[in-house]
Amino acid sequence: MLVDVYEQIERVIDLTDATLNHLYGMSAEEARALVLDGPAERVNRIRGSFALIAKRGRTVRMARSLDRPLRYFLAKRKEGPALVVSDRIDSICEWLKGEGLGDQFRPNYTRMVPAHYVVELQLVGCPDPDPVYERFFTPAPGTLPADLDVIGKTYISALAEEIAQWLRSIPGDAPIGICFSGGIDSGSVFLVTYHVMRKLGMSPGRLKAFILDLGDGPDLRQARAFLEPLGLSLFLDPIESDASAIDVSETIRVVEDYKALDIESAAMALVLAKGIRARYPGWRYLIDGDGGDENLKDYPIEANPELTIRSVIHNPMLYQEGWGVGKIKHSLTYSGGLSRSYVRTYATARHYGFSGFSPYTMPNVIAVATAIPFEELTGYDVERLYALKGDVVRRGVEAVTGLKMPVFTKRRFQHGALSEDSLRKRMPYREAEYRNRFFALYQ
Repeated sequence: MLVDVYEQIERVIDLTDATLNHLYGMSAEEARALVLDGPAERVNRIRGSFALIAKRGRTVRMARSLDRPLRYFLAKRKEGPALVVSDRIDSICEWLKGEGLGDQFRPNYTRMVPAHYVVELQLVGCPDPDPVYERFFTPAPGTLPADLDVIGKTYISALAEEIAQWLRSIPGDAPIGICFSGGIDSGSVFLVTYHVMRKLGMSPGRLKAFILDLGDGPDLRQARAFLEPLGLSLFLDPIESDASAIDVSETIRVVEDYKALDIESAAMALVLAKGIRARYPGWRYLIDGDGGDENLKDYPIEANPELTIRSVIHNPMLYQEGWGVGKIKHSLTYSGGLSRSYVRTYATARHYGFSGFSPYTMPNVIAVATAIPFEELTGYDVERLYALKGDVVRRGVEAVTGLKMPVFTKRRFQHGALSEDSLRKRMPYREAEYRNRFFALYQ
């Protein structure tokens, strides 16, 4: 009888899809044991994509990879707390409503598990203690020599290994789509995937380079200019649509966020995914270059008044994690950096039934990027920082694949599928409006 009472004190409701854990070299049970038993550094032994919840008594520990969002909500019941865990806010809300606990729900009461941390909760009832955060991924900064050839080869070799590991883990006859623009990130992922498939004896005929064309954007021209000199134009598969296909409200509902740049990018991703699904109903696997900008710090510093080149260089994981756990500007609801914004990639692919892979988000690749001596290579010069990614990746791709990769000026995904003027007409840059639309979903 005492056991029955104890079991009613707290509940953990895991709404995540366990089949999405894509692990290499260990089972999900072994991975959960690493999360549960500590120390946190042991979680870094887990290779692959994961969102894991482990419980012992009243202790719950959660961890995720950068490419897997994980959220939780602590509900109050007279019997004791109920911890609801999911990859989505709306599924948490629906579960609470089904249990008669919907009045407790607010979307900003949900919490996101930050990437690269183990989060520990004690389910002891009201008042609940704050979670404890323990970092499990701590790459050492600035340890590589200031030699661009060495850096490039090391960086792209790590990328190639992650791609090879992923290719070996999926069905050998499955077609693979590259979300492609001809930019540095998607271009390097395409060329390295092509190279690795040939090296492993796999047919590159399984590959397609999907590019979104909304009629007046520059990406299609860039993609052709990228592939034609390499003799690889046959892989290009444009997905045509027009600006009327952009649905702002649907995008906000799918990604459950309101940051303007992420909503713009996600809107394009939804149109692309919808177009691929319509053309190829059975397609499953997509690979992309998300994370490449973050790794090589390739964002316009002048666009953010909070940033200086020193803050960018001296915060090694700034673009992957934001200002970080324990900082005033770290959002408990949304985390920060790519830890937050990767939902634009994850949720849009999932919405149309795709399994996505972003090799630049893998820890071994991030660790090489973190080891780059940015201070020495740039001398705190902004233009030298902006030129660094193209130089590093171009050298690395040639060293690993033998292919001379074209390098074009950086352009955001949403500015390549259609012109910026057309984008502004369809999606005015007003974050407050996007925020209001998001919260209206729960009013």
